[in-house]
Amino acid sequence: MICSDIQKDLATCCAMEVTKVIKNELGDKKFSILVDEARDCSIKEQMAIILRFLDDHGVLQERFLAIKHITDCTSAGIKEVLLDVLKYHGLPINRIRGQGYDGASNMRGEFNGLQKLIRDESPYAFFVHCFAHQLQL
Repeated sequence: MICSDIQKDLATCCAMEVTKVIKNELGDKKFSILVDEARDCSIKEQMAIILRFLDDHGVLQERFLAIKHITDCTSAGIKEVLLDVLKYHGLPINRIRGQGYDGASNMRGEFNGLQKLIRDESPYAFFVHCFAHQLQL
């Protein structure tokens, strides 16, 4: 268990099983996405994707879906990575009912921001500016 390859394989297997549980829990329900990006210690831009949905009992659930490296921080580049992740997990964009991002222009832009690009494909995916980020920006 000392070899880093074995540790990575174990972590990957655990992540795959947890993701299966999340997808089973989500089923065919509508969901919202929360997306934020940040630079890690190796100065690579990482994007976190979180799902929010109501479970069978009407209780709001929030589940971490993925973290992805992004090279293009434009709204189009982020959208491409986001849609790839959703497609990989079998989550169609037309089931998105909400979007939450920080206040950066590439995310919230009215004409070319990520929220607009997503809403062009899923008109019921309403955008909410993250309240915690409203205090900062």
